[in-house]
Amino acid sequence: MEENKKIRVLVIFGGQSGEHEVSIVSANSIINALNPEKYDVQTIGITKEGLWYWGANPKEWNSNKINSNLKKVTIVLDPQEPGFIALDGSDLPNNGKCDIIFPVLHGPKGEDGTVQGLFEIGGIPYVGSGVLGSSLGMDKDRMKAVFKNAELPIVPHITLFRSELENMDNIFDKIMSKIGCPCFIKPANLGSSVGISKVTEMNQLAKALNYAAKFDIKIIVEKGIKAREIELSVLGNENVSVSTPGEIIPSKEFYDYEAKYNDQNSQLIIPAPLPPETTKLLQEYAIKAFKAVDAKGLGRVDFFVTEDQSIFVNEINTMPGFTQISMYPKLWEASGLKYSDLLDELINLGFERFEQKKII
Repeated sequence: MEENKKIRVLVIFGGQSGEHEVSIVSANSIINALNPEKYDVQTIGITKEGLWYWGANPKEWNSNKINSNLKKVTIVLDPQEPGFIALDGSDLPNNGKCDIIFPVLHGPKGEDGTVQGLFEIGGIPYVGSGVLGSSLGMDKDRMKAVFKNAELPIVPHITLFRSELENMDNIFDKIMSKIGCPCFIKPANLGSSVGISKVTEMNQLAKALNYAAKFDIKIIVEKGIKAREIELSVLGNENVSVSTPGEIIPSKEFYDYEAKYNDQNSQLIIPAPLPPETTKLLQEYAIKAFKAVDAKGLGRVDFFVTEDQSIFVNEINTMPGFTQISMYPKLWEASGLKYSDLLDELINLGFERFEQKKII
């Protein structure tokens, strides 16, 4: 990178997952915080149908009503000349070139290793985890298997497939014998609490299972435990840093999609009031979980902490929400790293990882 030359950052948002709207808000926050003295920011919005449009503004984005001035684009899979081209053959700013991509995409076909693989083939640096870390971070079933192999404590759970729901009697017996009630029913491949239900009685199971099955072919059934919800932010590639812990106190029975993004009554307490030894163990587990899934750049690790200070790793998010009320940047702000400086560091880590892979 030439000295004093602005870094060309391409922010990609939207996508085909159930977290499309969250991505828009996250991208808007990031774009507003990127220093215009350092960065030349361009954007691509991805519709819910999977079409990519250069120049999309997250403030005005409507996946169902695309501005006629936006240009439909595709990636050029040529490591010698990486970038994007307009499908109508017209010119793009910077000739469709960028120095690094910031994929502000949450959920399948964005946070699950798919677009990361595309950028790898295209030879373009990007922020965040690679193909393996992203895919493990998205699939709760495989993620939990990796955590268990790393000897991290996890809540008892079973995995079901959508096809198994044809025989509900067998499913009910399996859930009650291995998990019991209360339990949580989750799609394996979504974040932001999309598709999750809390089940407290047997007669709620069928509805919750069918609801989760709308979002994924794999369904996680997890034992419900009485615990505090604690989150930590992780930053780095090989050498990682971990934030102070934060606690979520939802206004509802559990921290669902509405509580995360629309409910101003849920509380985020930073730092979480915890014994020093519990905080230390949480930070150790957060780093261990981050490395176990081969995450890179950033990750938010979510925990349950019971009254007797037992700790369970819930999940890792490899591209956590970046809205103004999101826990990931708030934890770093409380740890002394400002939002804009955090973005600088994430971009630097993306370049670092790209250079390390080039050496290989």
